[in-house]
Amino acid sequence: MTEVDTTSMTAWIAPRYGGGEVLRAEVVPRPAPGDRDVVVRVRAASVCSGDLHLLTGTPYLLRLGFGLRRPKHRMIGQNLAGEVVAVGGAVTDFRVGDRVFGEVSHGAFAEYVRADAGAFAVVPAALSMEEAAAIPDSGMTALQGLRDIGKVGPGHRVLINGASGGVGSFAVQLAKVLGAHVSAVCSTRHLAMVRDIGADVVIDYTADDFTRTEVPYDVIFDLAGNRKLREIRRVLTADGVFISSAAAPGNNWFGPVRWLTQVALTDLFARQTLKALLMRPAAADLDYLAGLAVEGSLRPVIERQFPLSDTASAIAAFERGHASGKTVLVA
Repeated sequence: MTEVDTTSMTAWIAPRYGGGEVLRAEVVPRPAPGDRDVVVRVRAASVCSGDLHLLTGTPYLLRLGFGLRRPKHRMIGQNLAGEVVAVGGAVTDFRVGDRVFGEVSHGAFAEYVRADAGAFAVVPAALSMEEAAAIPDSGMTALQGLRDIGKVGPGHRVLINGASGGVGSFAVQLAKVLGAHVSAVCSTRHLAMVRDIGADVVIDYTADDFTRTEVPYDVIFDLAGNRKLREIRRVLTADGVFISSAAAPGNNWFGPVRWLTQVALTDLFARQTLKALLMRPAAADLDYLAGLAVEGSLRPVIERQFPLSDTASAIAAFERGHASGKTVLVA
């Protein structure tokens, strides 16, 4: 009888900064829970833009906090769903065997991950692990942008620029849940998908310029960062809200710092509200998003699935961009 090894696991490691080509699978010690932690057996994980920033070390300013010469945390991955296999002594919300999902700081692209129990929420029985793993980063970013900054409500005219990606596909649906009339900007090949998830108006940016519209928007959620601020403000109502997320333009050294500074300074002197979005993970938001998914108001859009054993290929596909929804890894 073969003895099962319960002390080690396989994880995807980034020994240096780079793209998917630097990743390698290594056998490492399996984590044990701290007092407030849970250890989760990863069943599915999804790729987000934060994974790519931490893997490549760009913008280089990030390296001041995440490792100057090589990644401080060699195990990558932030979004996952799986089963709890161990709990810390102070954990009361979860038990061994619970299906959970959430966002962690690192290490999701592995057989097991350890994190504070507060990072997780329960996966409803009606959701698959793949669907749950697709939700955390993108779903919470869309929700906090529209609900908390945009204050989107019934009757608002909302435009999502970059509507076909991970965050965008959630944003279109959440804006509809909040009662808005939704215009969605994407490329030609994504038009059908974006229309299918509920957009009232779909704008093909290869053929039409949304900044030339005659009817202004109450809220513009920018996930593409491909238009000048003055162009966007021109189609925003006098007291409208502009929200800029992580895809803001910038170079490899300082990334979006110049752009975000411009947004902040303009906000000081404009009647319009212009804000940059920094998503903060919250278990309550995960519960809310999962509830919407169960009732059918929200559908995680999954374009590509890879086995967890082929994480490098998944990262390479994500690097190429122009995704239609999420890229998911399945254990």
